[in-house]
This record gives sequence, structure tokens and C-alpha cells, in this order.
Amino acid sequence: MPTVTPWSATAQEDIENSEILLERKIADYTYQFYNTGDSLWIVVLMPENGKIAFRAAFAMNSCFEVANLFDDEDTTVFVLDSRLGSYEVRINFPADVLHYTTTFTAKTALMIPFWPRDIIPLTQSGSLENTAGNIHMAQFGSRSGLLFASITKPQTGSFFYFQNLTSLSEYCEVTKTESKSTVGGTWPEIGFQLPTTDELPLPPGQAFTISDAYIVVETEIFKDTTSICDHFLNNLVTIYKVLNQPRIEYHDWPDIAQKVLNDLHGNKGAWQQANGIPYLNAYLCDYDTPPESMVQLAVLAPFKEYEKWSGEKQSICDDLIKGLPAFYDPKIKCLNRWLPSMVDKLDKSEEQKKEMVMDSWYLHHPLMNLARLALDGDKTAEKLVSDSIEYVIKVAHHFKYEWPVFYNMETLETIKEETAPGAGGERDVPGSYAHLMLLMFKLTKEKRYLNEVEKAARKLADLGLNILYQANNTAFAATALLELFKITNKKLYLDISYTCLSGLFKNIQLYDCKYGYGKNYVNFFSIYPLNDAPYTAAYEELEVYAALSEYMSLAKDVDILPSLRTLIPEFVKYTVSRIAYYYPPMLPKEMLSEEVKTGEIQADLWIPLEDLYNGWEKSGQVGQEVYGSGMAFGIVSRQYIKIDEDFFLFIDYPYEYSKRGKSITLKLDGDKDMSCNLKIIRLKDRKIQMKVFYDKELLDPFTKNANLHEYKISGQGSVKVQW
Repeated sequence: MPTVTPWSATAQEDIENSEILLERKIADYTYQFYNTGDSLWIVVLMPENGKIAFRAAFAMNSCFEVANLFDDEDTTVFVLDSRLGSYEVRINFPADVLHYTTTFTAKTALMIPFWPRDIIPLTQSGSLENTAGNIHMAQFGSRSGLLFASITKPQTGSFFYFQNLTSLSEYCEVTKTESKSTVGGTWPEIGFQLPTTDELPLPPGQAFTISDAYIVVETEIFKDTTSICDHFLNNLVTIYKVLNQPRIEYHDWPDIAQKVLNDLHGNKGAWQQANGIPYLNAYLCDYDTPPESMVQLAVLAPFKEYEKWSGEKQSICDDLIKGLPAFYDPKIKCLNRWLPSMVDKLDKSEEQKKEMVMDSWYLHHPLMNLARLALDGDKTAEKLVSDSIEYVIKVAHHFKYEWPVFYNMETLETIKEETAPGAGGERDVPGSYAHLMLLMFKLTKEKRYLNEVEKAARKLADLGLNILYQANNTAFAATALLELFKITNKKLYLDISYTCLSGLFKNIQLYDCKYGYGKNYVNFFSIYPLNDAPYTAAYEELEVYAALSEYMSLAKDVDILPSLRTLIPEFVKYTVSRIAYYYPPMLPKEMLSEEVKTGEIQADLWIPLEDLYNGWEKSGQVGQEVYGSGMAFGIVSRQYIKIDEDFFLFIDYPYEYSKRGKSITLKLDGDKDMSCNLKIIRLKDRKIQMKVFYDKELLDPFTKNANLHEYKISGQGSVKVQW
């Protein structure tokens, strides 16, 4: 039997012995409001008599007196007085979602050493300790403040709880606290817990938001992975649409790309040489580590996309391609992670920095990029991936499509089996493998590669909600599974792709941290590279963005979940808006770490930091990530349409387009309730008459001058640009 704290042990009895202050009926649910002395409770009555209680305000070492109650059709407001201060609780129901916002004004400076959780399940009779439930998803670290759970005893139903942590920023700023890991708990005491103060007190005389909660309640109890993921994504969209979302910033990505090009060309800290051939370092000024195949290809692939977009040859591409054959290791007949001629430089300071030690996802990643280059006609890439692929299949068969963390490339001996005790190995690597095999199938048309895709995909089906090991690999898995569904028409693969995407959207930060160093840049809709990573990472963000852009392109003729047509385009929009802040020149110098794990940081250099922290931690602790340098080139080639040397179109949503004469038609397949930004950019004064039509209706720009026309358009429909 679960145990409870004193702050919840008597809650049900207190509610039952209190009078209803107010009752509201919204859709199929009844909402009752109770003052139980030290708490204001909102009790939700379900159609089948189930009950859930939400603590909207807590009086600390005091009791509430209702000073005022306002109620109309749209909003209910409770003004509560206590000996310690005054509270205002505002309740409304946007789109039938329960939303309450609580502010507190202290009478004196207060240290707050404890705060109870704000959700408890209720019973018809009996005690709180006799309830049971399944927490499907909860906040970890700085990710979204959400909790998705089903109450199984009594069989009440499910709820999706979302704490808008943006609203807590001012509280965290003045008390020097953090909003991370605030939503969770242990059954039956779950929900949000206000960060407790250790350093600075909450000052008096000023109203601070201490809760901003959104709740969707459902009568169903979800057990299987598919229904949990479907409802998680649907509920996330329901709440996303009623949230206040931060403004979008535009960055001149072609200009940023040119700055990155100049700095890569001109800064010796980005390069080292072996046998007269230049290779990129993984981190700026890290000359002690041998070149890595993943690093060269991580930059080369988006550079080649940019080269194709610009129509101009990039000398860096030639340098990088020239160095690739030296990574092929004849001992194993495969591309190696480390340059074989320089493995004697490995310092063995980390598990993977040893000769012939392979981190499982590193085997597949460079080969995926080689396969993409081969599909674009590069013969060097085609030979290298073709010569390596039999080894990759041998490894997959040896591990039965369940890869460990580290293994020996020669003996295939497992060196590290699990990421943590009981957590398994790198769980989403079957998805990377499937993606690689699918690329090989496209390249060769050999059916055996497609058979390998299916074997790996079925292994993912056994993982449930725990697929994600590394976000970019999970994103590649999602696109491969969608494509496999299109080839085979087996719904299993579509469902697993949804599971992958649920793992990704569980791992995002759907709030804007406006305290500490986080207030220096927009971090809304960031995605974390690992389930337990404390920071977001430049390269993984780029790859997730690229993979999800491809997902939308693949989905144009598939009836995917409507929630994904909201979430994926919105993720793309915010990614394009915010990831310029990985570049140190975009950040104040005081938020850059003085201590760096690898290499060094040059604050004026347009090479991205690996790590961005929000809150009170400084960024760049890992280093300046040369292998993330393809970021700008990946965005330019996807979000800009080049008409000629002096004329671009920019759009911050995924799109398909066709050009005919002096007109371009853009097809947007997102959510009609959302909006995106279209810009017509002229780099020189040219007398061009522009017209933009949305579904045949002529649009007026909200900004119009000689060099720029800007439009806000719906996320779904057809846009035609004529000049």
C-alpha cells in the first residue's frame, strides 16, 4: 500500500466535510470548488462518478478566507486571504480544458522550504492509500512540465496535466530557483510542486505566478502503447493550441551560412591534418583526438545540400570527400569511427576512445550520410557504403537487432551492455539500422535490404514507450517506419512511427525559460538529445529538424494523426527561429562557460556550442562543436527557395513547391488553425511587382518595402507567389 504525507492524508476527508463554494458544468464534467482551510481544491466529477482533485492554492502554515468570488460565463476568480499573504486563482475553460492560474503576494519576505503536490485521486469511499494508477509520462529535468496518467483503482479514467513553466520564470528569477523536475511525484501524490527556496526569499508586496495549469480529463484508461501515444499527442496539441506561444524571430540564415563558411575556412582550430589531407576536428582546437568519420560526414551532408541549393561549388566539400576513403578499415572491411592511421593518438580517457571500440549508433550514422550522398550520385560515397554494408549486417545479426552501448569491432565482444542497470542498450539503434537499410534498398533495389528493414522495425515494436535513446536516431527511425508503411501497407509500422514521435515530443521543452541565463534567448520547443541530457545540443537538434521535415514530406499522401500535422510544422517553425542561439556571437559572453571539457571556446566564432542550458547554468561546458557546423546549411537548403542571385522566398514551415514560369506554388500540409511566416526577400533594389495568393485569395503583406514583403499565412493550404 502506498504511503502519503500529512498534506494529503486528510485531503479527501477535508473535501467531503467542506461546503461546495461553486459548481460548474463543462461538457461532460462537473467541477466543484472547495476551501478546506489550507487548500483551495478543484474536484472534477467524471460521468461514471470518478473523482480527481487538483490543489489550486496552498496556504502554507495558515488558513484561507475567501475575500471575494467572481464568476461569469468565461472566468471564475477566487481572491483568498491568509496570514502570510493574498492569493488570486483564475479559472477558465478554453476549448473545454480546465485552466487555473494562481498568483501569490506575500506580506513579508518568505523562505518556502516545502510545497505539496497538487493532484490526488479520490475514492467513492475509503482512503487515498487504496488508489492505484499508471503514470505514462512525466517531466524529466528541464523538459515540459507534463504528467499523463490513468487512475486504475478506482477505475476513474485518465488525465493529461500540463504546467506552463514559462509563467514561473519571474518566481524562479527572484528566488534563484529552477523549474526543472517540478512535475511528477509518486503515486498517489503527484503533479506540480513549487520550487522550494534555499538561497533567496520570495519578496513581499509583489504578485508572483506560482501555478499555471492546464488539464484534459478523459474517461478512458489507456493500457497499450498505441492508445497511450495517440492520446498523448492529441492532448498535447489540445493544450498547445490554448497556450500563449512566444514570438517568432527571423534570422538571416544565408548570411549566417556565409559567416560559418568564412570561419571554417579561416580558423585553424577547426582542422587537423593527416597524410597531407585536412580533417575537421570534432571540437574547436581539439588536436589531441584523431579525426572521426561521423564528424566529416555530419558537416559534408548539409554542405552538399547547400552546394546544390546555391549552385556554387564549395571547396570544403572536396576536402572532406578526399579524406573519406582513409576511414575504411580493411581489418574489418568497414568504415571505422576513428581514422585508422591515427588510432595511436587515442588517450583512452573515455570508454569509446580506444582502438576498435564502437559506440553502436556511430557505426550507422556516417554510413547513412554516405548512402544519402551516393543517392545523389557521389561515387566515392557509393563505394565506401557498399564496401561496408556486409559488416553492418553481420553486426546486426550477431546482436539479434539489439545493440549494446559499446562493442569491439573485431571480436564483436560486448564491452558495455546497458546505458543504465535494467535500461537495455541503445534502444533506438534498430531504427537507425532500418533507415540505413532503406537507403541501401533505394540505392540498389535489392530486396534483402528491405527484409532487414522489417526485421529491425519489428524489434522496435517490443520496446513500448521506451524507444528513445538519442533523439536524432529516434527521428530517423520515425521516417524509416513511415516509409516502410508506405511500401508494405502494414499499419504496425505506422503505429511504431507514432511511438517514436511520442518519445520525441515527450523529450521537448514546451515552455520559454525566462530566468537566469535562459532569458537571453528563446528556448521554447527545444528538444533534448537524450532522455536524461541536462542540455540541448546543436547537432542533434539539426538532425531531428531535418528528419521531421522529411517526415512531413513523406506524409503528404498518408492519413497520419492530425496532431502530427500540428506538432511537426510548429517544431520546424520554432527550430528555425531559435537555434541561431547556439552560435556564441548571438549570446552575451557572461553566459558562456569559462571551463570547457574539450578544446576551447572562441566567442566571436560562428561555430555552434554543443550545449545550451537554460536557467542558472552557463552554456558551452562541453565545447564548440565543429561537427554542428552544417546547421545553417541544412536550414538554408530547406527553408529558402532561391529564385535568382538577388531574390529569395523564405517560409518557416515544411512545404512542397512547384515552379512554373514566373510563379511558385507552395503546398502547406500543416494545421489550418496555426500560422507560419512567408517572406519575399530582395537583396538589391529591383522593380518587381509581387502578388501572393492564399487559396486564390490575394493577400496583403504586413510588412512592405523595397526589399522585403512579409506575410502571415495559415499552416494548411496553397500559396501562390507571382512576380
